[in-house]
Amino acid sequence: MATSSWERKIKNYVSYLKIEKGLAENSILAYQSDIQKLKEFAQPLDVVPEDISLSHLKEFLTDLYELGLSARSQARIVSGIKQFYQFLLLEDDLKEDPSDLLELPRVGTKLPVFLTIEEIDDLQAAIDLSKPEGHRNKAIIETLYSCGLRVSELIQLKFSDTYFKQGFIRIVGKGNKERLVPVSPSVEKEISLYVEGARLSTPVQKGFEDFIFLNRRGRSLTRVMIFTIVKQLAESIGIKKTISPHTFRHSFATHLIEGGANLRAVQEMLGHESITTTEIYTHLDKSYIREAIISYHPRNKPGTQSNETR
Repeated sequence: MATSSWERKIKNYVSYLKIEKGLAENSILAYQSDIQKLKEFAQPLDVVPEDISLSHLKEFLTDLYELGLSARSQARIVSGIKQFYQFLLLEDDLKEDPSDLLELPRVGTKLPVFLTIEEIDDLQAAIDLSKPEGHRNKAIIETLYSCGLRVSELIQLKFSDTYFKQGFIRIVGKGNKERLVPVSPSVEKEISLYVEGARLSTPVQKGFEDFIFLNRRGRSLTRVMIFTIVKQLAESIGIKKTISPHTFRHSFATHLIEGGANLRAVQEMLGHESITTTEIYTHLDKSYIREAIISYHPRNKPGTQSNETR
């Protein structure tokens, strides 16, 4: 239903651009391509154009950024989205424009929000393991953080993608590009506890047998469900930061860089097209940088001339 709604709206929008706006064919194709990208983002959520919210659009922009699109390309897509929703307003298909407050983030200037290790531990400790979904939710948080997955990659994760004996999971990311991500013993442990408990007693619907994370109806989880789980956990322990499932990916990359991981290795694990996208995670905190300077700069080693004697 959602797919047919998108196709109908896009078809009407293209006719509007051609007949009423009189745009050139290349411009129409560019606008159509922008909305097709939004449609592809919305399909897993089963959301029609009228139900797209500002938060959906912000997450969509995050996905575009991770694809390595330039600021200019992102600006063009935002413009296309705004034009599309202006058209829907004209058609009386919706009362409010969700893109009205949508701003293009300044690439490279706004640092991503990330959690400390203690905050992640607190989130996991807040999960009620006595509830049927408890071990599932703990496995979800552990997998998001320990593997640095996008939420779309998490909900598509299958048993046939896991190679626990070899210490890897296979991820099909943006553009159907495959990558192998090292998996920690803690991820294997939490997934095993979930599979041996709640998932084993879940009546799995046909076609979802290979999916690891399921809802109570035996179908794969949605992005919105993962967002809800994270939001409720954050609220339960009083985290004031605005976080989403993507925050665990930011935390994964930040902690690796702070720990001394090679930038290229982090790029491979995240599945970034460009190294410049990964470089945003070099925002090490000042205390870490100060400790590094004290430990490794030659002027701070014993026997060197101190600043006081100059």
